Amino acid sequence: MGVCIVGWAHGQFGRHDGLDLEGLIDSVGRRALDHAGVSGQDVDAAWLGNLNGGFIPDSFCSSFVLNTDPALRWKPSTRVENACASGSAAIYSACDAIEAGRARIALVVGAEKMTAVSGDDVTRALANCSYVKEEANSGMTFPGIFAKMAREYFERYGDHRATLAKIAAKNHRNGVRNPYAQLRKDLGFDFCNIVSEKNPIIAEPLRKTDCSLVSDGAVALVLAEESASRSFPRAVRFRARVQVNDLLPMSRRDATEFEGPRRAWSAALKAAGCRLQDLSLAEVHDCFTIAELLSYEAMGLADRGAGARVLDEGTVYPDGRLPVNVSGGLKAKGHPIGATGVSMHALCAMQLTGGAGDMQLRDARLAGVFNMGGAAVANYVSILEPLA
Repeated sequence: MGVCIVGWAHGQFGRHDGLDLEGLIDSVGRRALDHAGVSGQDVDAAWLGNLNGGFIPDSFCSSFVLNTDPALRWKPSTRVENACASGSAAIYSACDAIEAGRARIALVVGAEKMTAVSGDDVTRALANCSYVKEEANSGMTFPGIFAKMAREYFERYGDHRATLAKIAAKNHRNGVRNPYAQLRKDLGFDFCNIVSEKNPIIAEPLRKTDCSLVSDGAVALVLAEESASRSFPRAVRFRARVQVNDLLPMSRRDATEFEGPRRAWSAALKAAGCRLQDLSLAEVHDCFTIAELLSYEAMGLADRGAGARVLDEGTVYPDGRLPVNVSGGLKAKGHPIGATGVSMHALCAMQLTGGAGDMQLRDARLAGVFNMGGAAVANYVSILEPLA
């Protein structure tokens, strides 16, 4: 029994001073139901992807989703957390229920309110998604963790600051065409590559332009059992979906190898019965530019240490062989933690149904999604295609 995405609603990412978490969820839930052509009465259960971790005082928020439609009252609703992959974790939980026959139609919302606390509080909440005993408690932040990855990568394969700047510049250029993106500005390679007052070092060697944005945002999907999906105006099928978790302590693994993402990509492509070159596009988790560089190698676009080549050859640009982060990625679109994985799936569904507007690629037929929680710890890869 398969699962399809049959409706979606994507909110604007950025700073929303007038909206709390409840308001963000409400802003997309009703629109997703309308997009699918269903009501709350048709929904069997709901899932919310949300990290929180101290961003807001509401630690028990699963029933916020029920505000979307009066008919959702009394329906089961569950909050799912798996760090920055909370959105994909919520989607996969809904898929599991549908495949088990416990639900026919599900509503999934990914949402995060991050800007209601100070920057220090955001940093602290995110750092607690590391192995606190060894990492956060020793003063390591997530910029520091990914900066360590970058330094180790540079020690092995040479200084790739310019490569990271190319990734940032690409994604900011792509983000200009994304109406949902937080930062719709083409910053250019030179700005991203040069340390300046406006682009300072955050954690050596990562500059501000190498780091994703602090964001508020929400995205909703309606999922349905595949045999019922043919009656919907649009349907995008999960051809494969794979979750691979690695050990949490960085001291027990080589994070620059991105072994968890590598295994997830390999298993997903095998389950889908396709090759990487069959994909029309990919949305990957670029919380930091080094993460996108390592993703090129994990997914098999390049050998280890040779990820720069796919930028030099134009492979990952919108007109290349495999466009990566046509949406602008987390780098330009923003990274409201719980919403990120849901956003990736929604944006690929838009591409595969010809509804991506100015972002639309020609003949998009197969899409890959890679959403990551922590430093390559919780790894989710989906292969999506239009329902034939």
